[in-house]
Parts: sequence; structure tokens; C-alpha cells
Amino acid sequence: MRTKEAVAQRILELCRERNIAVNALANISGVSPSTIYSMLNQKSQNPGVVSIKKLCDGFEITVRQFFDSPLFDETEQEIK
Repeated sequence: MRTKEAVAQRILELCRERNIAVNALANISGVSPSTIYSMLNQKSQNPGVVSIKKLCDGFEITVRQFFDSPLFDETEQEIK
């Protein structure tokens, strides 16, 4: 799995766990819905760390907690 896909899956996983819709996440995190949707689909190939940090603030977790998931254990090497 590519890192971008793992980030998208992690966002969706956290939304499901907290019963938060993407639009609600946008409101509480200060990230526009279009930015979040671009992170969830193929538009954004490189989700920005500042946007991820804002999402973490909305989820009330740390960046470390965001990446502390098995999804990131087996990501593919990005440099080829």
C-alpha cells in the first residue's frame, strides 16, 4: 500500500470510530472539505503535514497517534 492510500484509509477509519462525517471533520479541524476529499481520492498525491496536523487536532489526537496504525507498517517504498 502506498503512503497516500494509508493516510486516506486512516482518516476514514478515525471518522468511523468517532462517528464523524467528512464535512463535520472539516468544520472542527479548519481544513476545507475539498482538501479533505482530495486527500481521500487520487487528486492529492502528497497530503501536507500541516493539513494532517489540523485533522489530528480535529480528532483530538496527536500526529504520533495518527501514524500509530498497522496501516503504515507495510507501506511501499516511495522512491523508485
